[in-house]
Amino acid sequence: MKTQTIIVTGASSGIGKEIARHFLKNGDNVVINSSTAEKLEAVYQELGAGDRLAMVVGDVKNKSTGEQLLAMALEKFAGVDILVNNAGIYETRPFLEVDEAYLDRFLDTNLKGTFFTTQAILPQMLKQAAGVIINIGTPLVHHALGGAPSTAPIASKAAIHALTLQLAAEFGKDNIRVNTVAPGVIRTPMHGDAADQSAGLHLLNRVGEVEDVAEMVYAIAKNKFISGAIINVDGGMAAGHNLN
Repeated sequence: MKTQTIIVTGASSGIGKEIARHFLKNGDNVVINSSTAEKLEAVYQELGAGDRLAMVVGDVKNKSTGEQLLAMALEKFAGVDILVNNAGIYETRPFLEVDEAYLDRFLDTNLKGTFFTTQAILPQMLKQAAGVIINIGTPLVHHALGGAPSTAPIASKAAIHALTLQLAAEFGKDNIRVNTVAPGVIRTPMHGDAADQSAGLHLLNRVGEVEDVAEMVYAIAKNKFISGAIINVDGGMAAGHNLN
């Protein structure tokens, strides 16, 4: 399997960092991104700071960040094969307490970040007549939890699911595949020490690990006949809950 170049946004911790690690471990080139310079530099060093790794600091809501990511990939690796739109935020807040500024936070990072980064990278994939875009969604788009009021982030993630299908339809003829991976509760810094309290939300009665998501992202990236799919990596959350 030939060496490929992957861009991973939101790679300074959690799922994004593990996705980057997984592709590096399997011999690919990786460009990592975060809006937090110090954290990104730490991950760059943790992952070895080698010849197959590069980094770009920037907020994905700005298309200029996507353009910088593309420029780095072209300069260092002469192309880009896979874009993983991982950067995202999630919080809970009752619907009636959501104001415009709060809603915009999620639309900016989750939706605009995915939209504009893809818009910056996709022309290069068209030139190469091949490419893979993998977005990160959530099973909560179709499986609401009354105890977790999160209309702002979930609305933004639902838009990502819809965007995935539309992009897959528009660019399938150009040999560009677009899919979404939708994780359940994953043990990441975002959940702190409280992750295991959500075990019962999954049929497997445990939370997921970052490796579970990274392995699926890698598998989708390398499989040439998956497109327009929303793939849950959620321990069965979308299907039901473990009641005990």
